[in-house]
Amino acid sequence: MTTATGRPYRPSQRTKHVATALVVLVVAWAALSIDVKIERLPGLPAALARIFGRMFLEPSPEWSYFPTAFGYMLESIQIAWLGTIIGAILSLPLAFFGAKNITSALVSNVIRQLLNAIRAVPEILVAVVIFIPMVGLGAYPGMLAIGVHSVGTLGKLSAEVIEGINPGPVEAVRAAGGRPLQIQRWGVLPQVLPEIVAFWLYRFEINIRASAILGAVGAGGVGEALVQSLQFRRYDRAGMLIIVIIVVTILIDTASGWLRRRIIEGGSGGTTAPELEDRAHLSMAIAGATGGDVGGDGDGGG
Repeated sequence: MTTATGRPYRPSQRTKHVATALVVLVVAWAALSIDVKIERLPGLPAALARIFGRMFLEPSPEWSYFPTAFGYMLESIQIAWLGTIIGAILSLPLAFFGAKNITSALVSNVIRQLLNAIRAVPEILVAVVIFIPMVGLGAYPGMLAIGVHSVGTLGKLSAEVIEGINPGPVEAVRAAGGRPLQIQRWGVLPQVLPEIVAFWLYRFEINIRASAILGAVGAGGVGEALVQSLQFRRYDRAGMLIIVIIVVTILIDTASGWLRRRIIEGGSGGTTAPELEDRAHLSMAIAGATGGDVGGDGDGGG
């Protein structure tokens, strides 16, 4: 029996080189197509530093503007919250129809393509093209645009969660004579609801940022106030608005992340004092009924 003593062949690097060349070509094509001014890039850090100084250094942010800025931010939160509620209510039934293990392949594919079409259009286009011409400027079109766009994302994620359920509870409800709606209510929904609610909370975080962007097109909230401040060269107010946006967004993200973990992971899983007391009473009752020493070492001879 002979063994190979030569060094192994080095893997070919041709695929990696071809992929790298294609990426470079695509980047170069995109840069030339949109007419990127390469010569202006070195001056970008200085321009950013100048704008940063006007907003936060000299003059300093207008702290007296904080109540007004917080009011605009609160309006954006309300827009995001109501939009998330709309998306959650509409996406839940669509998710059941879009799950392949719940409905037929035809219905599932149709619903999936509908959700993809909704998700493909950004919120800002939904607001500008559909809802602002319909209902005018303000918070109302922003709320509707966020709600409609949330349906596409939440519906897709929820459908994928439903497709990963444990079939055991479903078979148990069916064996007990449950009707189709009862099977979904008691066999499917309890399994998927914690993760779906976590998706709703995560989407709420995203919608807060989206509501700030929608304000730039007149959909209300803190984004509208920020655009107006920049248009009138009120950099001190713009700095105050940006500070409020950053702080409030971080606080909401932190609280939402903690709540999502609690929903998915459940409680601490520890045994409470009443449960320990009940177990002790049960052990004593069993010991009295059997005449034995429940929980002991059991070293009594026979």
